[in-house]
Amino acid sequence: MLLATFLVLMAGCSTGQVSATGGGTGGGRGGKKGGGTDVPVTVAIAKQRTVPVDISVIGNVEAYSTISVKAQVGGELTKVYFHEGDYVRKGDPLFTIDPRPFEAAYNQAVANVAKDVAAIGQARANLARDQANLRYQQSEATRFAELFKGGIISKDQTEQLTATADATAQAVAADKAAIDSAQAELEAAKAAVDSAHVQLGYTNIPSPIDGRTGNLSVKQGNVVAATNLELITITQVEPIYATFAVPEAQLSDIKRYMAEHSLSVRAQLQDEVNTEETGVLTFVDNAVDTTTGTIKLKGTFENHDRKLWPGQFVRVTLRLSTRPNAITVPNQAIQTGQNGTFVWVVKPNRTVEVRNVTASLRVDQDMVVDQGLEAGETVVTEGQLRLAPDSHVVVRDGRGGPGGRGRKGGGTEDAPSQPGGAPQV
Repeated sequence: MLLATFLVLMAGCSTGQVSATGGGTGGGRGGKKGGGTDVPVTVAIAKQRTVPVDISVIGNVEAYSTISVKAQVGGELTKVYFHEGDYVRKGDPLFTIDPRPFEAAYNQAVANVAKDVAAIGQARANLARDQANLRYQQSEATRFAELFKGGIISKDQTEQLTATADATAQAVAADKAAIDSAQAELEAAKAAVDSAHVQLGYTNIPSPIDGRTGNLSVKQGNVVAATNLELITITQVEPIYATFAVPEAQLSDIKRYMAEHSLSVRAQLQDEVNTEETGVLTFVDNAVDTTTGTIKLKGTFENHDRKLWPGQFVRVTLRLSTRPNAITVPNQAIQTGQNGTFVWVVKPNRTVEVRNVTASLRVDQDMVVDQGLEAGETVVTEGQLRLAPDSHVVVRDGRGGPGGRGRKGGGTEDAPSQPGGAPQV
């Protein structure tokens, strides 16, 4: 009995040692040389495709323009033509202020113009009368001077007629000055008419832009003062801006690509993944923000469906260009070691090798490999920690189960569907 028990215990210990050794071999070397099992991995195929060169940041939506509407004359607010939140077009009536005081002032100014016109007519008539008298008196003075030379009349009579003619000449000059003064008064009266007309026009307040009205600050029936209170704010949302900032290191690329072609900007609402608006980069700030090391940019969007709203935060993607024939692999295939970045490449005999690569752009869940990899090669995207050079592998499916044993090297296995596995490329 004791002998049988001893033999069973020895057999169990022996089996445990073999299992540990096999597991260690499979986990450390992973190859058939040590008698271990194949290492299960998830793989993806390196693809060659055209990839975009994008800059993705978070930005916010900004109204194309914002107008604060204020009264330019004081009076009772007699009419409001819209409801809060309505969309209005440029020129649509918004408010009416009691026009009666301004109509009276306008009519008075018009009457003053008529009075000044009449005054000018009278001054011109006086001028014509005095000019006629002057001509007669000058003629009489000349004739009397001839008679005085002949000794017919006295010198006193001659001098009297000459003085009368000179006085009439001065009256003519005064009449001309009166006409000029009346003309100036007429021009002032006309200016008063224009001013009164402008003031009267201010009693009707139209919309200065196309846009959406906000909160109404003053209700109908209240008395408002000129330029003292904001009646309402109108924001223009068609078109609209998306404002964002990018690192200053990317400014040179942006300027270079802008010189070649217009740059497209895409804006995506954070709570609507499938909603994306497309616009054009229209503004680059004239200075870099020294506190953040970024520069401000703006994209302009037509926003006909009004999905973008002022103040919203959006995911902004600025497309600089596209790179044709780029090699891409899933992001999780790229590993970092002491010598830089590398990938595990599955060879046709189902063994793996380490390949140093140079990665650059990230495109969604993929990375662009500039050097070290060719299109069609198979890379490991999951299970790298158990690999060593020349390890034998077995390809798992997207749910973690074994798959692809009948395929040499597992090289035709595409991306898995579970998170953490290789996405479709």
